[in-house]
Amino acid sequence: MKVLVAPLDWGLGHATRCVPVIREFLRVGAEVELAVVKANASFFRELFPQLRQRLAPSYNIVYPKHGYNMALWLLKNSIHLNAVMRYEHHFAEEMVERHGYDVLFSDNRFAFYSKRAYSIYMTHQRRIAFPQVFSAFERVGVMWHANVMRKFDEVWVPDLEFYPGYAGSLSHSGATPGEKPLRYVGALSRFSGYAGSFSAGDADGSMNDSETATGTTAKRNARYKVVAVVSGVEPARTQFELQLRHALLKIPGRHLMILGKPFAEQKCWTEGNIELHTHLATDAFADVIKRADYVVSRGGYSTVMDMAELGAKCIFVPTPGQFEQIVLAHDLSNAGYAVEIPADKLSAETLVKAFDSCVEMPKIGNPNLLRSAIENVVRIL
Repeated sequence: MKVLVAPLDWGLGHATRCVPVIREFLRVGAEVELAVVKANASFFRELFPQLRQRLAPSYNIVYPKHGYNMALWLLKNSIHLNAVMRYEHHFAEEMVERHGYDVLFSDNRFAFYSKRAYSIYMTHQRRIAFPQVFSAFERVGVMWHANVMRKFDEVWVPDLEFYPGYAGSLSHSGATPGEKPLRYVGALSRFSGYAGSFSAGDADGSMNDSETATGTTAKRNARYKVVAVVSGVEPARTQFELQLRHALLKIPGRHLMILGKPFAEQKCWTEGNIELHTHLATDAFADVIKRADYVVSRGGYSTVMDMAELGAKCIFVPTPGQFEQIVLAHDLSNAGYAVEIPADKLSAETLVKAFDSCVEMPKIGNPNLLRSAIENVVRIL
């Protein structure tokens, strides 16, 4: 069985949650290849250096500077998005014809399907949430997405079947994909099964293999008051980075910032009480998260699943204009799982206030759901 996995390139989260999917396909003996763009190619090369990569079309998403313009921006760029989707579908058909794939796996790539291959679509947004001012259009978005899903053979939802799971109403409501099978495959994290590369007794301050390989200087016994994870697309990513630097410099303690640039040269440097890394390898990333008192991040859904797997105490700062992140942060805050800080309220003062909250992401995943879904595909083919 030959499989081509293609994550959407709106941030790195779609790539990270494909990691357990790739591992499971490899476990059943599938030949797996990856459809990548420049922004996620190095991430996959680090984790799966043996897998062939194919260059896929990029959506080239750049979010507006002001979040309230997002809905209007989508309407303005609908012609561009539709053009990418047409090219994406042509690319998918060409890949099947030229390379003989049996399965196309799309993580939220709307047109990555083929009638000549078994096509699987994964999304946690059965309901595409709209801001209140545009709520009248939400049903239109839900029906449009349902029409996209009907073009695939199966639809997978990376969440628990029973409400609220991790994604709440985003994954548990919305139009169904018609007669197509709909499967909940559990929360998916690249850290599933992670045991940690540091032993509890290590305190000599030396670096492990994953750290020396990435050129970092994070020590075995290092603890951080705050680990800040910067992610997303521009210009919001850089705005978030600058806000965090300004705030953390004012907060006593040792902090670490991961700038989320896997495609850039790997560097580590210090500014005041902040240790900055352009990128961390998977093991090193997990270790510093586990050694943090608090983790500050955007709170996209893949990040939510990763933080739950690692048992982090999270402060989520949703990306302006990405209403999905706003809904997730609000719901998780109400459940007592995390703290929510609006982007325009992020400061040293609001972060210090958040430290008083007793929150922790619960780990409620079920790895057997994904395994069962993939074994079912093997039986079908």
